[in-house]
Amino acid sequence: MAGSPTGIGARVRRKEDPRLITGAATYTDDIQLPGMLYAQMVRSPHAHARIVGVHKEDALAVSGVVGVYTFDDLKDAFKAPLPCGWAAYPHLKNPPHWPLATGKVRHVGEVVAVVVAHDRMAARDAAELVRVDYEPLPAVVDLEDALNPASPRVHDELADNVSFTFDFASPGVEEAFRTAEVTVKQRYYQQRLVPNAMEPRAVVADYRPRTGELTLWSSTQIPHLLKIFLSGLLGVPEHQLRVVAPEVGGGFGSKLQVYPEEVAVAALAMRLGRPVKWTMERREEFVSTHHGREGFVDMEFAARRDGTITGIRVNWVADMGAYNLLNGPYVPILGFIVMPGPYRNKNLEVHIKGVFTNKTPTDAYRGAGRPEATFFLERTMDLLAAACGLDPVEIRRRNLIRKEEFPFTTATGLTYDSGDYHLSLDRALEIVGYDRLREEQARRRQQGGKLLGIGISTYIEACGLAPSQATAGSAYGAHLYESAEVRVHHTGKVTVFTGSSSHGQGHETAWAQIVSDRLGIPLEDVEVVHGDTARGPLGLGTYGSRSLVVGGTALYKALDKIRDKARMIAAHKLECHPDDIEFGESKLYVRGAPDRAVAFADIAAAANLGSHAGVPQGMEPGLEATVFFSPENFSFPAGAHVCVAEVDPDTGKVQILRYVAVDDAGVIVNPLLAEGQVHGGIAQGIAQALFEELRYDENGQPLGASLMDYAVPTAADLPDFESHFISVPATSNPMGAKGIGEAGTIASTAAVVNAVVDALSHLGVRDIEMPLTPPRVWRAIQKAKGGR
Repeated sequence: MAGSPTGIGARVRRKEDPRLITGAATYTDDIQLPGMLYAQMVRSPHAHARIVGVHKEDALAVSGVVGVYTFDDLKDAFKAPLPCGWAAYPHLKNPPHWPLATGKVRHVGEVVAVVVAHDRMAARDAAELVRVDYEPLPAVVDLEDALNPASPRVHDELADNVSFTFDFASPGVEEAFRTAEVTVKQRYYQQRLVPNAMEPRAVVADYRPRTGELTLWSSTQIPHLLKIFLSGLLGVPEHQLRVVAPEVGGGFGSKLQVYPEEVAVAALAMRLGRPVKWTMERREEFVSTHHGREGFVDMEFAARRDGTITGIRVNWVADMGAYNLLNGPYVPILGFIVMPGPYRNKNLEVHIKGVFTNKTPTDAYRGAGRPEATFFLERTMDLLAAACGLDPVEIRRRNLIRKEEFPFTTATGLTYDSGDYHLSLDRALEIVGYDRLREEQARRRQQGGKLLGIGISTYIEACGLAPSQATAGSAYGAHLYESAEVRVHHTGKVTVFTGSSSHGQGHETAWAQIVSDRLGIPLEDVEVVHGDTARGPLGLGTYGSRSLVVGGTALYKALDKIRDKARMIAAHKLECHPDDIEFGESKLYVRGAPDRAVAFADIAAAANLGSHAGVPQGMEPGLEATVFFSPENFSFPAGAHVCVAEVDPDTGKVQILRYVAVDDAGVIVNPLLAEGQVHGGIAQGIAQALFEELRYDENGQPLGASLMDYAVPTAADLPDFESHFISVPATSNPMGAKGIGEAGTIASTAAVVNAVVDALSHLGVRDIEMPLTPPRVWRAIQKAKGGR
């Protein structure tokens, strides 16, 4: 710590917000280039159909239309199908997925053709005139139907609709269930969710035929990864390919992808030799941006009568949709690795099947497998508590890993490095007033009227994706590092080039705070550059709560190098040993003699210009450093969330009265940013629990695929969130940070459903399928009462 008031731990407002809230920011759709053309996608209205013919004549007759392009027109530009990052997994079937459909369409919204015109409206009008002859085929929509060998196959070349299988069993599971004093079993459904980032996806591609240079602007979470993949997909050498992620208005995993439109628009720019822009309409978001979650699980616990868990069995069927996307198959496997949760049980058996259906493909959505795993685990904890006659808090206390047991290696092989799970639970219960709430619950049950429920969720998260040693040795086959370059200018101002790319998290503020903390300079003296593959070192993207833990650590270590060199220069100027130099506010000084100091700006000038009394003999000029950081372990945020909900038994309406979150994110760089992440995450978890669901009819047609019908909650639907932190530093990085981007989502869905079921448990309600809409809650009450 350099004594900066804006360093690590300071509650400072975001540097990037003034331009974002005044309309001064530049998003992809704001980009205008001379001679630019506009693309409009022609999408399949069928879930499953053979393409018999594409008739372009009417569209080509529209004034301003440049061309209409199908797969056959662009196939020479496509050097490979769209990537699946886990294609090397031995139990994965990975049929080709091309940017434009060829031969068949396999979900509503799949791109069949692209119209290019001189203006956006002409492209849109012409797209409606492209006539495609389809031969409709039976669609596979339901997951259990998809597993039936007699069902139609999504991909003709495969023997069935199973995309992959994953099986794991620790040695003691069979014995645990054979000797169990208590067992509980429940099937849970995870409904399909649509990410709906505020900024729809957009792409601009600009190709310079004379030089062979291709620049692509995209609202992506992974500009560097996208560049790597595009190079292979289009055959453009990496040194002639630049990807820029300008301002990106949210992602939540949905922009962690290589999308058909990104490849097609780039191919068209290369074909036409002119810039091409495509911007998604909101309706397209519902059928072409990847979806999250959908699947079901059969969960079974074995336990002793005192509530000690002795074994867990999981059978998980996950919907991949029509194709394997970049990380789709890995999502449930990421859930598997945290399936032990914060509990001591080491007997675990997990079987996962990924299944193809004729629906929009699924992939990572905030939490990516970890919210699902936490939901299955935490719901079953409550069922086990009831079976053992214990309070939901007590069953957790008896099974949580104790503080003195860290480091703790789980059944799935993870080693949790640090934590204090009992402390976070106790803090949450104290803040919410748990005992008083139980008294009020009992009183309400006697008096009649609205019922009260208290839901607990104690969670663990594996963040900082990922240990490079593990990912390099897995089917992924690559390290997951991050990088940072620090350049100290001769005036003492600093530019940070980071491989991490922000899409709303506040990187520019947090990164500047780390610099301010380590060098003692003001925030306004720090510029953070990100999201441009031509301007910064390689980074592997923002997802999995990894930016601070991996990218921030790369910056921290680069600053260590800057500090070492600055100390040597200061010691040279102050005639002391470098070990005696301390960093203060905009200066370096001799320990114990703060008046013997030199300004940081003078150190920077000396290093860069050599004109201020110079530097030590033989020292290389300049004050810059670049570091690539490759993590050796995940980080493990954890916490306890408590939801207090009121249920109207006459209508089934649920109202959340209070929501208390106590999270351990390790060392927090900026509490304001952390609280914002927790608030947003909880909102998305509540949305799944109570509001959101995209359903399909039996023909594979999405129902409610617009914001007029899909129930994204508003601020008026949500309570004030009470966010608190404990801090048990991580040992896997020098900052002690654990990450906080997804914790709210991971914990909250289970907490909310547990609260509602708790409110109705005395009536005999055991479970309610999400989302817990008033009709579903009301029907569960009536069923428990013996009604219909």
